[in-house]
Amino acid sequence: MVAGLIAIAVLRPHGLWGDGGGRYLNLTELLTTGEAPDGKYSLIGPLFSAPMWLVGQWWNAREAWVAHYNGVVFALGLLAFYWMLRDRMPREVLRTFLLLLVFASMFAKHLTLYYGEVFTAVLVAVGTIAVVTEHRGGWVAIVAGVANTPASLVGLGFLAIRRAWDTRRAWCLLAVFAAVAVVMAEAWIRRGSPLLTGYENGNRGHRTIMPYSGLAGFSYPLIFGLLSLLLSFGKGLVFFAPSFFLPVRERLKDLRTSADLGALYGMWMAFTVGLLLLYANYWAWTGAHFWGPRYLLFASLPACLVLAVRMHRPYDALLPNVLTLAALGLSVWVGVSGAVFGDSAATSAGCLVEGPKYEAPLCYYTPEFSALWYPFVEPPPLDAAQVAYLIFGLTAGAYLLARPALVVFRQLYDRMTPSAGDDAAGDTGHPAGSISLGPRRRR
Repeated sequence: MVAGLIAIAVLRPHGLWGDGGGRYLNLTELLTTGEAPDGKYSLIGPLFSAPMWLVGQWWNAREAWVAHYNGVVFALGLLAFYWMLRDRMPREVLRTFLLLLVFASMFAKHLTLYYGEVFTAVLVAVGTIAVVTEHRGGWVAIVAGVANTPASLVGLGFLAIRRAWDTRRAWCLLAVFAAVAVVMAEAWIRRGSPLLTGYENGNRGHRTIMPYSGLAGFSYPLIFGLLSLLLSFGKGLVFFAPSFFLPVRERLKDLRTSADLGALYGMWMAFTVGLLLLYANYWAWTGAHFWGPRYLLFASLPACLVLAVRMHRPYDALLPNVLTLAALGLSVWVGVSGAVFGDSAATSAGCLVEGPKYEAPLCYYTPEFSALWYPFVEPPPLDAAQVAYLIFGLTAGAYLLARPALVVFRQLYDRMTPSAGDDAAGDTGHPAGSISLGPRRRR
């Protein structure tokens, strides 16, 4: 895990472009003038990167230092996960979960940028773990993470309702009001009114051949947004977080753990569903040129938990284990390809070949131009750092894949091989030479 974090920090380029550049400029203005800018991006997450900004100022490398901020946040989050869960769930499951987050999730790509999704995802995850393990400050972390991305208030609403339902304690809903209060307070301080969001001046994209493009706000039809965020080749969760859709509740109940992982999983799923429903209606549901479903990074957390638990406790039937193996293999490629290739090859060589008008259908819906598959269509030239991380990431992926692959191969072998004793027909009650169709019972 440590080697993976170092590899991403050292071998992969980091930058402050896009929304990350806007956040950096807001932070710079605040630290140099002492006045809070009225930009549309929250300053809550960037404020925690002020120490790195100051160190970079000392070394005359502010941008380089700040660009690694999300990697630091993620590393601290993994440490917090381990500290709170190390004695409350099987260590093997916990280690696998953390390894999957590093090497087989959407986080690998996000760590190279200064966008706000990593801060929100990590703080909400840390807060929810603190809540279910009865550590202090859990709701404070959740509120801070949500306030950094005000749109995630909808996700918090779903999360709080789920927790209130599980515990029969309605006071959990107060977290929503606390987050709203923080968001409004920041708006009041920076823009002079608690009701000003910074998105009032025609926030919209350019017009393409897509029927609902060029509109502002939450103008995208919900059903089309849901279908796109779930199933599109360039942005769909079914490709970027496939294990999110696999069942795991029965396996969670079977685990010997003092932490209520079922409640944790339920809170994470509720938060993700809230994000999904909100952003499906947003005009920029795609996250523009950003690699994958940018706004749904949080889905990586329940997806990796599902994989870790299913890998730890395989099924007696073959099909569920095949699904686990397939989801794990695709997840490994998501992590590796995101860190090594990103989406630069597809957007520069494919999606924009006909101009911006055709950008959306090519980038988001055509499988050949998906950020996941375009490296196979038109393999880009790789530098030494890319090759090094590609080898390292695939090696880590092979390590993760080894055990579930052996389980599947064993079950296939048992299906194809006559069981012991079949040569003596009287011993089993089956004709000699018959093939056993059931899997060998696990001890």
